[in-house]
Amino acid sequence: MPKFNPVSLEPVVNSAISEARYWGAKTAGAVAGLPVGSQTFWGIPFEFTTPTDEHDLLVLAGTSAVEIEVGASGSHLVFAHFCDERASTTVAGQSADYSNPVITAPGEHLADYVVMFEDGSELRQQVRRRFEINQVQTRMQSGFSSRQHQGLSTIPFRGPYPDNTWGRWQTGVMVGDPPTSGRTAARADGEGRSNPPGSWTIYALELPDSSVRIKSVRIEPTGAATFAIGAITLFGGHENPLRHLPLETIELGGTGITAADGMQVDVDLGVIARQRDIQRFDSEDWLASPVRGWGEAPDDPEFSASVDLTASADATLSVNGSEIEVGPLLDSGEATSSDGNVTARVLTSQRTWVHGRIIDSSTGKLTAARVHFRSPDGRYFPPYGHTHEVNDNWFEDYGADLLLGDTQYAYVDGTFQGELPVGEVYVEVSKGFEFEPIRQKISIEPGQRQLEIKLDRNSNLRGSGWVTADTHTHFLTPETAHLEAAAEDINIINLLAAQWGDLYTNVGDLTDGISGSSTAETIVWVGTENRQHFMGHISLLGATGSPVFPMSTSGPTEGYIGDPTVRAMSDWADEVREKDGLAIVPHFPFPHSEVIAEVVLGKVDGLEIRDFHVPTMDTFAVHEWYRLLSCGYRISAVGGTDKMSAGMPVGGVRTYAYIGDRELSHKSWSDAVRAGRTYTTSGPLMDFAVEGLRPGDELSLPESGAAVHVKATASCAMP
Repeated sequence: MPKFNPVSLEPVVNSAISEARYWGAKTAGAVAGLPVGSQTFWGIPFEFTTPTDEHDLLVLAGTSAVEIEVGASGSHLVFAHFCDERASTTVAGQSADYSNPVITAPGEHLADYVVMFEDGSELRQQVRRRFEINQVQTRMQSGFSSRQHQGLSTIPFRGPYPDNTWGRWQTGVMVGDPPTSGRTAARADGEGRSNPPGSWTIYALELPDSSVRIKSVRIEPTGAATFAIGAITLFGGHENPLRHLPLETIELGGTGITAADGMQVDVDLGVIARQRDIQRFDSEDWLASPVRGWGEAPDDPEFSASVDLTASADATLSVNGSEIEVGPLLDSGEATSSDGNVTARVLTSQRTWVHGRIIDSSTGKLTAARVHFRSPDGRYFPPYGHTHEVNDNWFEDYGADLLLGDTQYAYVDGTFQGELPVGEVYVEVSKGFEFEPIRQKISIEPGQRQLEIKLDRNSNLRGSGWVTADTHTHFLTPETAHLEAAAEDINIINLLAAQWGDLYTNVGDLTDGISGSSTAETIVWVGTENRQHFMGHISLLGATGSPVFPMSTSGPTEGYIGDPTVRAMSDWADEVREKDGLAIVPHFPFPHSEVIAEVVLGKVDGLEIRDFHVPTMDTFAVHEWYRLLSCGYRISAVGGTDKMSAGMPVGGVRTYAYIGDRELSHKSWSDAVRAGRTYTTSGPLMDFAVEGLRPGDELSLPESGAAVHVKATASCAMP
């Protein structure tokens, strides 16, 4: 039995795609654009009738039956058909009164398709609006037991993508062919909503016995609405060809299998969602590594090529011309192509939905954290709601995800849920610098629903009067900023609105106080980073009252083209201080211009001295700070990440400030910064005093010097 066998409609066609007299105005316009000729929809080939006397469509506008000869056997008759937007009667029928193509009469009985077999038996199937058949245009009203002819296209979020389509491309999938241009802000989308593309309805009618030959199929219209049939294909398989099984990852090997992007891969009754290389995962090395929570860039050149696919059990997977039947592959877990050149193996086919909890072992309470799960073959399994492939481009992904090296993480509030593979699973959990990051191998049982992971503290500087802060983050929503700060053990996160040419970010989040997302131990404050391309940048934190505007001046790329110079950094600094805020110099000292004058004039309260691109303290910024100290300019060192993408963790560079027994607040933290009671770190922790004095205090010694009592502790979770 052939897999696909087109049924000829040439003897019965009575109209043409271009003929409008049978249809309502909207239907006629959409029908004229339907694809005809040799087409493949959802992997099923259709042969639309070649026009004979200008007829290429079977239209049924009354109640007269039409019989179509078949003369073959199969498991399903697959129809490409559609119905009019309106009913022939207005009594409880489909209404065409709406400007949008809205289906008001789902289930309206339009016809019976009667399959007559050569053994004398019959199969009668009702054909109903929005079930087996649908009108040619719909708005979010797909068929309950059929599909539109447009298939699925996978689109890479990294691009390239046409103009104005970046947002759409982030979904990774599109119905139909991707557009060549996106909708612009100046163009209303009303026309697209009220006049969507026309679609054939593809419906697979299941037959009771594929071994019995079909004599013909008789189309018996009820007269409720006009409809048309364009093509019929007899399918010879075992399952409905339009019903696809859940997504699976297939590892490929054999002759000619190299990198995934170099393979020619296709599946007829399904969709290839991804082609990717899976880096070899050495679980023993991973578990034994002393560096945890900071990601890794594997240096092992070994990898395996794989595809993620969803397909019918009757699908055929083609790899570089070698064919593998999908049904047997999924049933047994592995298969070899018919020519012996390609091997295929299903990875982690058994999965279960798990509800997880992260517990602070010192309190027994839920705690936010950063999590990473991977299968034994090395694939990332994110909790539900988190992307499988984190986008770390600038201003493109500001969700609760992180990419460090090649390792992807999800930020969770202490609870999470999602699908994990049954069997061995490798988990990494991290929470800032004062919790021991863990890597574990756990076992997930079939049907398991609960998972609990405990984090142990290695330090508690908060209990000794120290609080943590990130002085410099962008783009996150206040709620996401709160989540990521809590998960990274940050007490105060400063989210900065800014101007970037004609782009303004986080301005709608500005208030004259802490953000409503804040809690007792995690405070979010939306301030501004005010920027001038030549004189420098200044972060204005904790100001009350109206914002300090404008946020940029003097033109690109901070301001817009032609923006005049209306304010200096010193002016911004003076205003924020008048409003009880802090003036912080970000990414000190660059651009090494007005910044130094502000320090000398005492107009700023702290300097971000850590270069987050250089993993050392031996940098120009640190040396410059020490030069200022040696010149008598006592100014605090603070730490901020300048986070602008999912490639930077909140608090990766952070400020520790000593507030003693004062209540945690943005004010108590700001006072500590002003007083110099700070240090900045990317991991090592300190608590120290000299003669009982803290950082920021002054110790007077005689000219001859003196012995002093120093009390200090230092620790670090990482080597």
